[in-house]
Amino acid sequence: MGTPVTQQVNAYLSLGSNLGDRAGNIRQALAFLDSEPNLSVVAVSSTYETKPWGLLDQPNFLNIAVGVQTSLEPATLLDVAKGIEQEIGRIPTVRYGPRSIDIDILLYGDLVIDWSTPDLQIPHPRMRERAFVLVPLAEIAGALLHPISNSQIADLAASVDGLDGVTLWPETFQV
Repeated sequence: MGTPVTQQVNAYLSLGSNLGDRAGNIRQALAFLDSEPNLSVVAVSSTYETKPWGLLDQPNFLNIAVGVQTSLEPATLLDVAKGIEQEIGRIPTVRYGPRSIDIDILLYGDLVIDWSTPDLQIPHPRMRERAFVLVPLAEIAGALLHPISNSQIADLAASVDGLDGVTLWPETFQV
């Protein structure tokens, strides 16, 4: 169980999978998130099939964005996400490589954390470059302002490179 903060904070996560049962991995990650004490899933985007980013020679991903309310500190939320990845069987490989599940913290309220270690940076430092992150996030939090650029998420999603690699997938996930 994680360390709670004194109040509930809205946070947004990105979930992606391109190995094994992609849909099953995302479904399982959502269930783990929603069963976590001090955390409640409050919004789930549609599912998108997306081309890989960074390392291109790998299977396509399924991606969703998830809104949560939590009283967990950001570092504890990161620990929870990494624990869920391990539980589902993620094995560390090359950077941007294939994975059974990837859970990234995109936003945590309007907090900005830019530590000297790359383990926890909020907002996610590369989210503005990634259509597979911005398109699902805009669906559930389009009016939200990115705390550094002060741009609405919907505007960032509309102008990001790679939109042609993001396709609506027929299955949606619920908790």
